[in-house]
Amino acid sequence: MASSAAMDLVGVAGHALSSLPMNAEVLVLQHTLEDHPGFLGQWLDREQIRWDVFCAEAGQAYPGSVAGYRGVAVLGGEWSANDERPSLRQVEALIREADTLGIPVIGHCLGGQLMARAFGGRVERLPLPEVGWWTIDVLASDAARAWFGDAAGRTVPVFQWHYDGVTTLPPGAEVLASSPACTHQAFAIGPHLAMQFHIEIDPGKIDAWLNDPGTVYPAAVREGIPTAQPPETTRAITARHQPESEALAHQIYRAWRSRWR
Repeated sequence: MASSAAMDLVGVAGHALSSLPMNAEVLVLQHTLEDHPGFLGQWLDREQIRWDVFCAEAGQAYPGSVAGYRGVAVLGGEWSANDERPSLRQVEALIREADTLGIPVIGHCLGGQLMARAFGGRVERLPLPEVGWWTIDVLASDAARAWFGDAAGRTVPVFQWHYDGVTTLPPGAEVLASSPACTHQAFAIGPHLAMQFHIEIDPGKIDAWLNDPGTVYPAAVREGIPTAQPPETTRAITARHQPESEALAHQIYRAWRSRWR
């Protein structure tokens, strides 16, 4: 188990992990080493919010319960939400428990997909991947304004890296944002928010992912798939889009925090 002070250590194999702080307010569930909290961790520290992070790929067991936390954040990762991994099924159980206890959950990419599954939705491979900086269309609804603030009713750039997506919403969920390649870019259900995009992204994560991209993304770039942004393009425009991404992240995380008990 690791504290917020150990955020970077959780994201890098081979480093020691520091001890768990007492009375943390937020639980962060991390799946893979490379998809660490990023800007979310920076925001929590800046707001002086105590938080715990547990990483499945680092061999850390997730807590048996979310009781005692005020908020839960579920991160992304290269795994499919449909993979038969015990840690993924445990995350879904913890999401359902959080809902029962009235603890707001926020999901990023894989985390958002697991939220869909946990509440009765469906996740499948999409016809087109989305990798790089792409725009989403945020609805002008009351729920979208509550979560996205001034971005409601606008088209905004966000960072994407996914091949699957939510194809069937859970009962009672409301779509807040979409894109041509992915209809359900964000949805709200009760006090919870699920996102397909990576609002927690920071330049360090982008650089690391582009340096070790796996096989699917490079093949998509070679094939000229229009939603697979070439790495040189992504690197060139990150400095331009990162400030707006962080401003939107601040708005979203602040809205999440406002729902904590």
